[in-house]
Amino acid sequence: MADQLPSRSENFSEWYNTIVQKADLADYGAAKGTMIIKPYGYALWENIQAYLDKRFKKHGAKNAFFPTFIPSSFIEKEKDHVEGFAPNLWLVTAGGGEVLEEAYAVRPTSETTINNTVGKWIQSYRDLPLLLNLWNSCFRYEMRTRLFLRTSEFLWQEGHTFHATWDEADEYARAILFDAYQDFYVNAAAMPVIAGRKSEKEKFPGADITYTLEGLMGDGRALQSCTSHNLGHNFAKSFDIRYLNKNNELAYVASTSWGLSTRSIGGIVMTHGDDKGLLMPPRLAPTQIVIVPIYRKEEEAARVLEAANKIKNDLDDYRVELDAREGLTPGFKYNDWEMRGVPIRLEIGPKDIEKNQVVLVRRDTGEKKFVPIAHLLDEVKTMLNHIHDTLYARAKKFQDDNTFIVDSYDEFKERTAGEGGAGFLMAHWCGDRACEEAIQKETHATIRVIPFDYETEKGKCIRCGNESRGRVVFAKAY
Repeated sequence: MADQLPSRSENFSEWYNTIVQKADLADYGAAKGTMIIKPYGYALWENIQAYLDKRFKKHGAKNAFFPTFIPSSFIEKEKDHVEGFAPNLWLVTAGGGEVLEEAYAVRPTSETTINNTVGKWIQSYRDLPLLLNLWNSCFRYEMRTRLFLRTSEFLWQEGHTFHATWDEADEYARAILFDAYQDFYVNAAAMPVIAGRKSEKEKFPGADITYTLEGLMGDGRALQSCTSHNLGHNFAKSFDIRYLNKNNELAYVASTSWGLSTRSIGGIVMTHGDDKGLLMPPRLAPTQIVIVPIYRKEEEAARVLEAANKIKNDLDDYRVELDAREGLTPGFKYNDWEMRGVPIRLEIGPKDIEKNQVVLVRRDTGEKKFVPIAHLLDEVKTMLNHIHDTLYARAKKFQDDNTFIVDSYDEFKERTAGEGGAGFLMAHWCGDRACEEAIQKETHATIRVIPFDYETEKGKCIRCGNESRGRVVFAKAY
């Protein structure tokens, strides 16, 4: 199966497109730009959901559901919001064979419909904070689509919270960024990310501040991995959401929104995959261990399968698959599961049964280890943790090796020339939007993130030479 994959280093884009389909993660839908998530890919999304849902609830957010159809007049109430989403809106203009009096936007995001509703729920400071989270589909018109990275419909979560003050909203937006999203990427997805905020040009339409985590993919392009927005009082003023504070005065609520989508699956593929296929981080892998029984003679089959099933039962704390498919060689099965990125392959045959042992093979390094069955549980736990650590260290080294301090615009343009990624370019910027837009036009690189430790080194803007308070992270991005 690896022979059917394009080379990751020679044609990253084609490698990605091929692997997503051959590894049974997803396929294209019949409608233009849509995506079918297959069971293996959906199992990965379920594991992502489960990990994050616990962390959102730890921060008090409760799951809810809001309608997919949003009256277009709602979208138009917040001028920055409608300007930002207008090019990507899907609109329903007819229903039941009749033209609608008002078109419905098919949810691009839910800020407007939620703000229209919660004003009825929030009357006084006793009703705050109101902390909601949604797991749903989102719809945005896209000219150029790629599975998981950019499709006309995708799965995501979007949190929406309402607070008494701007500072409380900001504190919550930051807490979600670090305690939920960064924790997820580092400790579950084994992906290093840079935390910070977006520039005014790149921030979410209608937000005061957009916080973000940016990852570096295997081709040197950046991926916006999630966002957490402090919306301030903007939507509250547009929808007149006020409450009686403790001084018995009317005040506008402050709000946040924050989201992570199935784009994270694309990030996992592009960070960890290799020329053999996927390489799943163990804590999210749909299958953590695959058991491959090995036998040549039919009379050996029953004995080997019985031992394999017992081991599977003993490993019931993990996500385990027993590959007992008939008519396929062990070699074919090895390649098949390597394509799917299963972290550990467990082999057992007649000789292993006699020795009361199994063979464990790591997907990340290919290392084989003979393990006594009595020590199997301890060994599996240790190995899965070590694989996670190895994947993270490998990805962090790639990020570090492809992060460059750039002090001249000539070098900046040289690094961003061509079609490929440029890595993370740490460069000074004056803070002027016109200069930022000119850099994007001339190099196709954008400011991905202004790090939280931004103001640590003053300098001169990479393009115009004006004063800069610190370095920001530029990159070509998905």
